[in-house]
Amino acid sequence: MLVAKKLFLVFLLGGLIVPSAAFAEVFKYLDSRGGIHLTDKPMRGMKLLKRYSISTGGVRASTPSAKSVLSAMFERREQLAPLIEKAASESRLRPALIHAVVRAESAYRPDAVSHKGAVGLMQLMPGTADRYGVSDRRDPAQNLSGGTRYLRDLLEMFDNDLQLALAAHNAGENAVIRYGNKIPPYNETQGYVRKVIRFYNDMNGGDKLASR
Repeated sequence: MLVAKKLFLVFLLGGLIVPSAAFAEVFKYLDSRGGIHLTDKPMRGMKLLKRYSISTGGVRASTPSAKSVLSAMFERREQLAPLIEKAASESRLRPALIHAVVRAESAYRPDAVSHKGAVGLMQLMPGTADRYGVSDRRDPAQNLSGGTRYLRDLLEMFDNDLQLALAAHNAGENAVIRYGNKIPPYNETQGYVRKVIRFYNDMNGGDKLASR
């Protein structure tokens, strides 16, 4: 997942002036993937690490609205759509599924890096990248090619069970096998599976079949 540290600078340097405001509230959260989020509004479903009260000296700093952040993500999605279509076709997967994984993993950011060292659109670890011949994990085409082939192999490994394949994509195939071919009892993994399926259903009208 993407670590959003730069948001904090917006509170310190932002530009919307409201003379009556003397302080800005900043909330620091940790999500299930280990990503750090700083926001001016309370968020549900994440662990609150710290709450700041920042003096603005009569100036209220602004942050990008949720609408603008979502809009920027959708722009990245449109730019990457042709590459996702190509990788999905070559891996015999539905584009909607790849979009859902990419959105959950990196919000369509090719430069996304997790605290565990996973990199790129589909958050490939070094070992997975090597296995699928990905030399540059930040390269969108390479990352998508390796990531979709890995997901296809996971689906075949777990008899086309989408939830188990997604759990293995998050926690590793050995973790799924170790727990008797069930989703491991990790909050992060269980939340990840639910999130990807929700994104997938949003794009695919509720059809949970992963293969063409």
